[in-house]
Amino acid sequence: RHRYEVNPKYLDKLVAAGMDVSGYSLEGGRVEFIELKNHPFFVGSQPHPEFRSRPMKPAPLFRGLLRAAQGVDPVG
Repeated sequence: RHRYEVNPKYLDKLVAAGMDVSGYSLEGGRVEFIELKNHPFFVGSQPHPEFRSRPMKPAPLFRGLLRAAQGVDPVG
């Protein structure tokens, strides 16, 4: 596993450039999810959905990626 995270010092600049912080950790308030506004599928994720994903039941993040790649609404 890694120890990368969004440096809070740059958060205002990222948000001003169009990034949207869509999730924070409960402990410490670290950025957990970040998205790029006006993009069909641009997501940064701190959690590891691959650890809970299964062949017949993919994690929602992966299902959304595949739907976006097909040109389908990732949330639908």
